[in-house]
Amino acid sequence: MGRLSLLVSLLSLTDTVFGKWLGETKTVGGKKYQCKCYSDNECFPTPADWAALNKTVGGTLKVTLPPGAPCHDSVGNVSTYNAAACADVQANWVNEQWLTDHPIANLWPLYTNNTCLPTTNPNTPCTRGFYGLYVVQATKKEHIKAGVDFARKRNLRLIIRNTGHDFMGRSTGYESLIINTHTFKDVKFLKKYAGPGNWTGSAATVGAGVQGRELYRQAFAQDPKVVIVGGECPTVGWAGGYIQGGGHGPLTSIYGMGADNVLSFDAITAKGEYVTANAEENPDLFWALKGGGPSTFAVVTSITVKTFPEVAVAGTIVNINSTHTNDTKVFNEGFKIFHNLANHYVKHGMFVYFELSVGRLHIAPFVGPRMDEAKVNEVLKPLFDQLDAAKIPYDKYTRAFPTFFQFYIDMFEDEQPNQNSVVGGRLFTQKDIAENGDKVADALLMASQPTPDIFGFSVGHIVDPGYGVPVADNAIHPKWRNSSSFVITNVIMNGDESWAVKKDRESVQTNIVGKALREAGPDGATYVNEGDLYEPNWQESYWGSKYPQLLKLRKKWDPEGVFYTQTTPGTEDWEVLDYGAKLCKKV
Repeated sequence: MGRLSLLVSLLSLTDTVFGKWLGETKTVGGKKYQCKCYSDNECFPTPADWAALNKTVGGTLKVTLPPGAPCHDSVGNVSTYNAAACADVQANWVNEQWLTDHPIANLWPLYTNNTCLPTTNPNTPCTRGFYGLYVVQATKKEHIKAGVDFARKRNLRLIIRNTGHDFMGRSTGYESLIINTHTFKDVKFLKKYAGPGNWTGSAATVGAGVQGRELYRQAFAQDPKVVIVGGECPTVGWAGGYIQGGGHGPLTSIYGMGADNVLSFDAITAKGEYVTANAEENPDLFWALKGGGPSTFAVVTSITVKTFPEVAVAGTIVNINSTHTNDTKVFNEGFKIFHNLANHYVKHGMFVYFELSVGRLHIAPFVGPRMDEAKVNEVLKPLFDQLDAAKIPYDKYTRAFPTFFQFYIDMFEDEQPNQNSVVGGRLFTQKDIAENGDKVADALLMASQPTPDIFGFSVGHIVDPGYGVPVADNAIHPKWRNSSSFVITNVIMNGDESWAVKKDRESVQTNIVGKALREAGPDGATYVNEGDLYEPNWQESYWGSKYPQLLKLRKKWDPEGVFYTQTTPGTEDWEVLDYGAKLCKKV
C-alpha cells in the first residue's frame, strides 16, 4: 500500500471512530461538551444495525418497555395495553422479586422519571422516561461482550443492570443500551479453595445474577452448612454493584465487607476482553473491583468468594413509636440513648439495622453473631438500663437461633420498593460517636423533617468491618475500618414533582441534611452504593486515600468512558444534560 492510500485509509478510520459515531456538541454554562449518540443524531444505529446486533446476541435484544406499560394504550408508536398483564403489574408493584426479575425495572424509580406508572386509565400518556431503548437479556458471556462492543464502537450510553436494586439511578439511563445480567445464576461451592492468594478454606463461585436471599439459601443447603457475607436486603444482586461498592451486611462485623472476602473475578472489560482478576492475574483490576464502584472498571460475570462455617446468632427487635409516646422530647432522648451506644455495640461484634422517621424508631434487629440469648441480653443491658432510667417507653423481643440463615429468615423484614426519595447518608466513625454523639443524633433526628414541609426517613446500619478484618488490601475507604454507624438518609418525594422541585429536594439533601451530617461527623466518610449523587468532594468522601489509584486504573481499563455511573472514578468530566437525559463529556 502506497503512502497516499495509507493516508486515505487512516483518514477514513478516523472519520469512523471520531466523526461518524460522535453525538452532538453542546455548550452549557460556557463549557463545551461532546455527547454520546442518541436517536436524534445521525450517528445513532439504524434498525438494520440493531437487527444485526440481535442476531449476534442470539435474539436476546429486546425493545424496552417500562414495567407500567401494559396499563397504557401505547409507548410511542408501540401498542402496549394488556388487561391481564396490567393486573399482574398492579398486583406486584411493591413486590421486590417481581421487579428485580423484570428486564429494566428500578426498585427506586425516581431516576426513571416516573413517566409510565400503573394506572386504571389506559388513555394516560406513557413514555420511556429515562429508561433505555434496548436491552440485551444476556444468557451467555458472549452476549455481554457483544453488547459492550456495540456500545463502545457506536458511542452509545451503556447501562449494566442486574436487579435494579439501586438507590442512585445507576441502573437506568436515557435512550441507553442496557445489558441485563440477571440470568447468570450459577453457584458452585468448593470444600477447599486452591487458587491464587493465601486462602485454603471453603469458597463459592457465584454468578452475577444471584441475589442475596437465594445465595444464603444455597449456602445453608451445603453439607456442612456455610455462610457468605451479604447484605440485609434479600433481592440485592450480590455479585454486581453490591461487591463493587464494598458490600456491608449482618455478618460484616465478624467477617468484614463483602469485597474483603473476594478471591477472584471473571469479567468483561470495556474493550470487550474476557479477563480473570485475582492476586496473580490482573491484580490491579482485582484491587479496583473490590470496592472501586459499580459499572466502573468491567462487567463482572462471576465472583469467587470465601465461605465460612454457619454460626449461632441471637438478636433483639426494639421499638419506640407513637404507641409508646407522642412526646417529641421523650422520643428524641430515647433515640440518642440508643445511637450513642453505637461504639459499644460494634465493640462486641454486633450489627444493628434500624429505621428512623418522625416519632418512629424501629430497630429490627440487633444482630449478635456467635451469641446466645443470654449474651445478647448482657451486651444490651446498658441500653435498657439507660432507657429505663430516663423513663423512655419501648417494647422488645429477643430470640436465639442455631444458624445465621434461620435468624435471617425470621428476624429481617423485606423492604417496600417503588418509593421515591432523594438519597444521601454518612458513615460515622467511632471517633465521631465518642466525641460528638449527641450532635450526630440531633442531625439524624433533623433528617426526619429537614424543613417544616419536607419529611424524610433514615435507614441505619451500626457496623464495624474492622472488628473482624482490621486491614484489607482493596479499594474500600479506610474509614470503614473504624466505623460505628452508617446511615442512609432520604428526602421523601411523590415522584411526580417538576424538575425544579426535584432539584430543590436534591439541594435539601445535600445542603441541609448532608451539611448537618458532615458537620456532626467530621471524621467520617460516605458510601458509594448508598450516598448523595451531589456529595461535595465526592472523590475523597467515597474513597479517601484510595482515589488517586482508582482514577489511574479507570484511565487504564476504560480510557474511552464506555462505562458510566455518576460519582464513580473517572467521571469528573462527564455530566447528564438536557434535564436528566443526554450523557456528555467536557471537551
